[in-house]
Amino acid sequence: MKSVVKQEFQGLNGDEAVALAAKQSDIDVVAAYPITPQTIIVEKFSEYVANGEVNTEFMCTESEHSAMAACLAASATGARTFTATSSQGIAYMHEMLHYTSSCRVPVIMAVANRTLGPPWNIWADDTDSLSQRDTGWIQLYCASNQEIIDSIIQCYKVCESDDVSLPAMVCMEGVNLSHSVMPAVLPGQEEVDSFLPPYEPVWTLDPDRPATMGNMAGPSETLETKEDLRIAMDKVRKKLSDVACEYSNHFGIPYAGGLVEPYRCEDAEVMIIAIGALASEAKVAVDQLRIHGKRIGLVRIRVFRPFPIGEIRELAKDAGAFVVFDRDVSFGMEGVVLSEVKAALFGMSPSPRVTGYVVGLAGVDVTNRQLADLVEKSLDQDLRQETISVE
Repeated sequence: MKSVVKQEFQGLNGDEAVALAAKQSDIDVVAAYPITPQTIIVEKFSEYVANGEVNTEFMCTESEHSAMAACLAASATGARTFTATSSQGIAYMHEMLHYTSSCRVPVIMAVANRTLGPPWNIWADDTDSLSQRDTGWIQLYCASNQEIIDSIIQCYKVCESDDVSLPAMVCMEGVNLSHSVMPAVLPGQEEVDSFLPPYEPVWTLDPDRPATMGNMAGPSETLETKEDLRIAMDKVRKKLSDVACEYSNHFGIPYAGGLVEPYRCEDAEVMIIAIGALASEAKVAVDQLRIHGKRIGLVRIRVFRPFPIGEIRELAKDAGAFVVFDRDVSFGMEGVVLSEVKAALFGMSPSPRVTGYVVGLAGVDVTNRQLADLVEKSLDQDLRQETISVE
């Protein structure tokens, strides 16, 4: 395992972690519009630009829609590109998210998850990014500020590879991570540069060689484009794991990647499933339940798109039941993660029992004791009937 030549250990909040990771990734263009709780990202990176710490073109656009349009155009010319947004901002980008993925440009975007209004609210809720799950973007959900740094750097290597060439969202819960200070190890710039070489696109827009992109196409050509995108997304599963292994070996740190993070699942009869910082709280709940003799484990879904179908099904072979916690909701249905888990398990025999709870919407505090109580409540119920409760 390779030793890190230079590294810096410091306390920083999630927004600062994003800005530092973007700085170390040698970004050519940043186009963004500030929105709470991601504003610190944009402010911090603009300081780097003003102080001459980075050689980056920084554009503060008039809207999030324009920010993504600018990122798409910059990436199509061969520039390594970054942006950040949240809540109403990502909703405003919706049209351009489809354009960006279908044009196959590797834009990286940090999302500080925040509930969608109205009413106006600036606290954590994963519905904003999960509602964009069908836009063709890779989606990662972080549980710590260290993971934010690692994920952004890794995403550039994954997304810029010839066989992927897709954009990615690196998501973190607003306030819970974006404004919470945690210790993190910052890899040295020379080490990052040797891990992440300059972006070399397969194709670029060039005035000397005129071409068009995203123009009118017939049904068969459009179908082919969407099928190519689907194939590329499937390749992300292995690519993410491979790059995470390479990252760990390069920097001499424990494995920092994978589509899921199992915790105490080896002998678990029941497994909790959650994403993001909510999963960190669920990890403490698992420890509490274990003290009382309950064989409970946790599966933190780190990568939501592509969804870890194979990993979930493999873990289900040893578990009789799952309890899914969602900090989101699909109105008229149930929690988004719950629906995805049930779809992934479809057709298994025997079929694991699944129950789900929507918790912590709009920043409502969720404690590990509350999560443990809900798991015990599920154990007392007849789990043959799938349920959803809104707490």
